[in-house]
Amino acid sequence: MNVSSGYAHAWESFWEDAPYEPGGVLWDAEAALTAQRHLAFFEEYFDPGLPLVDLGCGNGTQTRFLAGRYPSVVGVDLSHAAIARARRDDPHGLAGYQQLDAVDTDAVRALHAELGDANVYMRGVLHQCETADRSRLVDGIATLIGQRGRAFAVELSEAAKGVLMGLAQGPTGPPPKLGAVFAHGIAPGEVHDAAVPGYFTSAGLDVLTAGEEPLLTTEFRPDGARIEIPSRWLVAGLAA
Repeated sequence: MNVSSGYAHAWESFWEDAPYEPGGVLWDAEAALTAQRHLAFFEEYFDPGLPLVDLGCGNGTQTRFLAGRYPSVVGVDLSHAAIARARRDDPHGLAGYQQLDAVDTDAVRALHAELGDANVYMRGVLHQCETADRSRLVDGIATLIGQRGRAFAVELSEAAKGVLMGLAQGPTGPPPKLGAVFAHGIAPGEVHDAAVPGYFTSAGLDVLTAGEEPLLTTEFRPDGARIEIPSRWLVAGLAA
């Protein structure tokens, strides 16, 4: 089973229309503010000898940062346009990129057959999924990590709703980059904080550690402060 055609179209059109300049997309903050910070949470849990899959890689900003830290790094995304951008922005081929519907069981199994057990890095994907797809997405992660890999996932927390609604309902409307997301029919879904680890345990995985860390965006408030969205993270896999 695949994601709905409407959902796939929304992401395809978003990446086709998104600005090309660095920081043109709301969540595309530089790696020093994202993946580099996340390393402190997952690096000790990941087997450095395994490949890494950046699930929901978008234009590959974090994928390129993670490349070189593992034997191979593959960025995957639902959107063909996103993958095309990621390849264009990686002229030296630091990482590999594949279009992948992460709820397509056969496609996920094929990637696992290609890579073997892998670590998975996922930033802000689960809350964007349609409700019916969330369990299947995490089941796919369990397939990718197999027996030896581990997964790091960071998702918007319940507290993020108030921040996003406050931005959207400001006197001048949502900031441009947030407005561009809404314009394509993409809106952050509501996933309760307690539900996120539940998806992983239901997939047969153990939550090994967890915490809170805001997701930094590329958008700024009128006073110049960078907009941060409350988020929670976890590392999951089979306990040793």
